[in-house]
Amino acid sequence: MSIAPRPAGKELVRVLHKSGFQLIRIRGSHHFLRHADGRSTVVPVHAGEVIGPGLWYKILRDCDMTAAQLAEML
Repeated sequence: MSIAPRPAGKELVRVLHKSGFQLIRIRGSHHFLRHADGRSTVVPVHAGEVIGPGLWYKILRDCDMTAAQLAEML
């Protein structure tokens, strides 16, 4: 298993938007994104903090993407 990248939430939202996810709503610091085919996820955007490895893999499962696919877009 490879080491997960450590992107900030804002950067991860930008990358998911490029891959077809649309911002549905924002509640506090949580950005809710949905793809046209029904996949959805929530990304917390906190200033100065990065996404931890556990949440990174949860977002990957939600988006049905591999770590390599998302990491290459970063």
